[in-house]
Amino acid sequence: MPFPLSPLALTSALCAIDSRNPSLVPGAPAEREAALYLANVLDEWGFAVTTHEIAPQRVNVVARIGPAGVAPLVFNGHLDVVGTDGMAHAPFTPDVREGNLFARGSTDMKGGIAAMCVAAARAAQRGALHRELVIAAVCDEEFASIGTSALLADGLAATGAIITEPTRLAVVPAHKGFAWLTVTVHGRAAHGSRYDVGIDANRMAARFLAAIDRYDTDRLGTRTHPLLGRASVHVPLIEGGSGWSTYAERCTVKLERRTLPGEEAAMVLAEVQALVNALHDEDARFSATVELGGSQPPLETAATHGLVTSLVSACRAHGLPGDIEGLYCWTDAALFAHAGIPAVCFGPGDIARAHSATEWVEVAQLEAAADVLETVVAAPVD
Repeated sequence: MPFPLSPLALTSALCAIDSRNPSLVPGAPAEREAALYLANVLDEWGFAVTTHEIAPQRVNVVARIGPAGVAPLVFNGHLDVVGTDGMAHAPFTPDVREGNLFARGSTDMKGGIAAMCVAAARAAQRGALHRELVIAAVCDEEFASIGTSALLADGLAATGAIITEPTRLAVVPAHKGFAWLTVTVHGRAAHGSRYDVGIDANRMAARFLAAIDRYDTDRLGTRTHPLLGRASVHVPLIEGGSGWSTYAERCTVKLERRTLPGEEAAMVLAEVQALVNALHDEDARFSATVELGGSQPPLETAATHGLVTSLVSACRAHGLPGDIEGLYCWTDAALFAHAGIPAVCFGPGDIARAHSATEWVEVAQLEAAADVLETVVAAPVD
């Protein structure tokens, strides 16, 4: 008997499978079991399904349905979840109570995957698909996005992509990007009594932190986006020194800069380097190097784009507000946009519950998301 066309049933089944990301949780099982389970369900529902092992145990599911001939629409979501330490409920025993489904991954984002799969299958079964639809359930979004990166590197062509991250059923055409930087402040090691020889890297780093504070307030505070608020920077990690009686030879300061549309990682690097240069000009003893680590671009799709307007219209057709909002966190949608495929986020659940000790998704939102997405894919193609 085929698996029921129910977003709650599919969300529950996927959440019962431990797919913690091993890049975040050493020894975790990764996405393979969840990917193969989903592939089997989609095969039962009539999709043409392939699986792709991107790395050991790291598997993408790509499923196609509907008439080919024009560039398809893509539904995208990630199968990996974060760790479960400190959770207030059993992470992989889905529990429905008071209209909510509790489990790790319920809101981030197996509920979204279930909704998009059910929507596509329902539309196909009633013969309402006017173009091909691609389901892409990928690995590793929570760490390095190797799943979606591999999907796009294979040359996927599409008219647009809907990423079913949790948006509380708002239509999200924009979100922030990020850049990680490491600033190594250099001092001169010396005995703690030798103020005439030593240069304290930690105290020099304090000057840099004060400069970062001014930069955040005076410069980033003036850069705003109507959906995303202001640009920002914070200091998640600092490490320096080797002992009580030794001048610190170096202090390492890690920065995360959250970027707005129009800001690029190279620009962020240049601005932080300028802060370092200015401190050196003030005092030649100040010396620091700046390195750019990981970065991902922000997302911005025009609110007038057909993908956005079709989602808004479908929401309103099902009694939802169809609000257009921004998302502060980063998603794989930016990778689609960077590859030239317009992308929008829309899905059940609230990102505020992601990675938390108590994670749940509203059952009503699962069904509503499936209804809206079904309406979108069943609309005539211009």
